[in-house]
Amino acid sequence: MTAIPRAIPSPDESGHRFDGHRRWAASLELGFDARADGHTRLARARHQGPLRVQRPFYPEGGSEACHVYLLHPPGGVVSGDSLNIDVEVAAGARALLTTPAANKLYRADSHAVTWEQNTRLRVEDDAILEWLPQETIAFDGSRGQQTTTIELSDQARCLGWEVLALGRPASDLPFASGCLEQRFHLTRAGRPLWLERQPLEPEHPRFGGYWGQGGATVQASLWTVGLDDADDAITALRDGLTASPRWAVTLRNDVLLLRYLGDSRNEAWESCRRAWEILRPRLAGCEAHEPRIWRT
Repeated sequence: MTAIPRAIPSPDESGHRFDGHRRWAASLELGFDARADGHTRLARARHQGPLRVQRPFYPEGGSEACHVYLLHPPGGVVSGDSLNIDVEVAAGARALLTTPAANKLYRADSHAVTWEQNTRLRVEDDAILEWLPQETIAFDGSRGQQTTTIELSDQARCLGWEVLALGRPASDLPFASGCLEQRFHLTRAGRPLWLERQPLEPEHPRFGGYWGQGGATVQASLWTVGLDDADDAITALRDGLTASPRWAVTLRNDVLLLRYLGDSRNEAWESCRRAWEILRPRLAGCEAHEPRIWRT
């Protein structure tokens, strides 16, 4: 009997390619809601590919924020990865999301295939979302785009940050090539409050120019919306953070923005963490409760 040869699936059919058009997709959809007793529950958790969550934690008590850790088992993003995270916090719910480790953006392959990360955060009235991922480390030669979209209802509250380290100076591996693009879109009741696009290209003059990146290897942005007294919060930040020319805070369109630009990943992280400690009582009415995963 003559064996019938098996058909070899095309790259499009198998989902795996090894040329310039490959894509490795993963998605995570989370939904939080509030029960009648004020307890927030993780009501919806759907995933595709290597994006998961651990079980929800309640280290502050059942009526306080639901803590969730976002897991990406590969530990980094490579050429062709397409990661999509969608989070919805329903009216009255309180959620705190973080990650167990730094996110790594690896060098592009020989085809210079890009990666993409898309995060969509939706918060309803009287709900609070704290988006506190650990830092992102971009390896030399990485190429991709990060987009963060935040959609707030009129009475929603939100605090979040993004800490980005370019290259690995401790290993004498600077971010000398590649191209990253960060996009932020924040709206409240459909009205744009903060729209930003930031390309990071080491070979462009703005990367080293004082009117741009200034040669800095670490940057961070922290945003807060929903403060009752933003002026008091800004004063508290200026009094409570270490005096340094590398960070500044401002208020635009009801969005409090704290920026860091320097060369120390630890300093950037500590500035954001300390700012969160100062802002959380003013935003959520309770003291900061640090996720235990940050200390492991």
